[in-house]
Amino acid sequence: MLTLKVLAALLVYPEQELIESLDEMAAILEAEGALPNSERRALAALMADLRAADLMDAQARYVALFDHARSLSLHLYAHSHGESRDRGQAMVDLLNYYRANGLEPGPGELPDFLPLFLEFLSTRPAGEARALLGQAVWVAALLRARLEQRGAPYAAVFRAIEALAPHRADEAAIREAVGGEAPDDTPEALDRAWQEAPVIFRDDPGATADCSAASAIVARFMPRRTGATAHRSGDR
Repeated sequence: MLTLKVLAALLVYPEQELIESLDEMAAILEAEGALPNSERRALAALMADLRAADLMDAQARYVALFDHARSLSLHLYAHSHGESRDRGQAMVDLLNYYRANGLEPGPGELPDFLPLFLEFLSTRPAGEARALLGQAVWVAALLRARLEQRGAPYAAVFRAIEALAPHRADEAAIREAVGGEAPDDTPEALDRAWQEAPVIFRDDPGATADCSAASAIVARFMPRRTGATAHRSGDR
């Protein structure tokens, strides 16, 4: 389901090659027709926003949302497992599942990074992909509600994920959970949150903790246009 690959690409750090591929992504969404019209319109608005924005402004907004606020982390197990020991084993299991089904993440790519997860699902049969999305729908709904609170157009991607899943999260429970949260993107909250080192999962001791993987995912999205082996983006 190429729609999932489009959603993956929209959730990576925006670089020029991503902006240049937005028309191709929009055409895929229309041709495949996997999403309801309302979700496609919302994604079109996000794409229009990315096209119109100054690239550095778009990148700064992305970092402020997904890198600074832990409540908006794009790592699935940060929300479902937190910092517990179970998180490491869950990532090992997910990585082994990827490898058993033909996907080898790049150096430093955490297996629970949502764009990588969506990219993997795009290679699986539709029924399997939707079932696995169902396991992540609670996290997707939490992130969508938090982004809606901030008025961020990226909420459209998470509404699309919810629409593709076989069931929805309990909206009342999501609103209750999000409504009671204190902001975690203020300067004071950021100072407290980053006093501890982030959890790093790696096979290679030299792997970095930068998991945006923007260039790698976009390169895998349009290999004929890039004409290059997938590679990771540099540090931002």
